[in-house]
Amino acid sequence: MTPFQPKEPYDWEALLALIRRAFAGMEGRIDPPSSLHKVTPQDLATYAGEVWVIGQPPRACMVLTPKPHALNLGRLSVDPAYRRKGYAHMLITHAEARARALGLPALELQSRIELVENHAIFFALGFKQVGATTHPGFATPTSLVFTKQV
Repeated sequence: MTPFQPKEPYDWEALLALIRRAFAGMEGRIDPPSSLHKVTPQDLATYAGEVWVIGQPPRACMVLTPKPHALNLGRLSVDPAYRRKGYAHMLITHAEARARALGLPALELQSRIELVENHAIFFALGFKQVGATTHPGFATPTSLVFTKQV
């Protein structure tokens, strides 16, 4: 399946539901809690970067945001019913192509410290941990930064 950019009319509620299902496993595990509960379907529909989806109804998605030094990959989501079928790999391969098309040398993403199973997936997909960030009000890092050269 090929990733596509959803165009109006599109079922943004279904896409947000997919992201919420994909991120449900972090509830109660990460501190501070995810900002995902503040995201609305309208936020996805008007996202300033690029939203990419696989499947109708959506099975997997990501949002891409160009930065000066890398293409940021966010909200990488695979519906739990479709995990281990290569969707994350397809999306990351597509993100690499987008980074090259935009003249950016790398992909970048962040993952919460507690989500070690996600870190293992990112390492397996060729990412390297390059740093950490700390949410406001916290004394120690809350997220890890990963990059992959393209």
